[in-house]
Amino acid sequence: MDRFQFGDSDESSDFDNDTSGLPFPEPLSRSAFLAPDFDPAAFLSSLRNRHQSLEDLRQELRDLDQSLSRELLDLVNENYGDFLSLGSALRGGDEKVEEVRVGLLSFKRDVQAMRDKLEARRTEVEQLLKEKRRLRENANLGKLLLDFADRIEELELRLMIRDARNLQDTTDEFDTESDLSGSESDGSDDGGFPDGSATAPVVSLKKLEHHIQKYVYLTTLSARIGNDHPFLLSQKRRMAKIRSTLALDLKAALKQTKNAGKKRDAKELTVLSLYNLIGEDVNSVSGLKNPRI
Repeated sequence: MDRFQFGDSDESSDFDNDTSGLPFPEPLSRSAFLAPDFDPAAFLSSLRNRHQSLEDLRQELRDLDQSLSRELLDLVNENYGDFLSLGSALRGGDEKVEEVRVGLLSFKRDVQAMRDKLEARRTEVEQLLKEKRRLRENANLGKLLLDFADRIEELELRLMIRDARNLQDTTDEFDTESDLSGSESDGSDDGGFPDGSATAPVVSLKKLEHHIQKYVYLTTLSARIGNDHPFLLSQKRRMAKIRSTLALDLKAALKQTKNAGKKRDAKELTVLSLYNLIGEDVNSVSGLKNPRI
């Protein structure tokens, strides 16, 4: 009985010391250490199936380190000549660096000079553009003034008003003639002369409306240019002359409507609307007792 137990004990001891059947660990791979995200803890945890003691692992890592050191030393020895020639080639590098620095400074000055020229050119172009806009505005203003001058002269010719250049010398004479004409018109309700020898000229409402529209356009153009413009201020007397002439024509046209028969009311409304266009108060128009507007 005791011999059986002893025999069993020897067999158990021999089984524990026999490691020949275990897998032999492979050498550590260098590529495992070259990973960009290498993590020592993760690396060690991946070695749990190597059946290797910690001391053996340490020794293997030491051997790998020594092997890498020898390879680095051999690499240095093999390229020692190249290292020496590299040092010789670097001699005098300060002068080359200085040459490069001077070249860069010269280039920087050239760039700054070019930048200054571009800035000056940009400023010059901006000034020229401003001048161009100013000249264009002046040209447009000149065109408007010429248009105003042509239209006012044309309207004076259509209304048979004397040349505007003679208005200053003939204002009093014109006012006297206007008063006489007004007194003659007031002398008869039917539009004729007081002695009845002749009839007053018929005023065409269509032509009169056309003249008034031209006058209204002149006032609109004056407001667009600016009523305080020196040229327009010098034309105030001519505009007043045109307005008074249109008012006299409207007065004559209003008297003519009394003989229009069935069309009297329609013509009266047309005349009163023309009064409104030139800015006259229809309630103050003489010869119209009951305005129909």
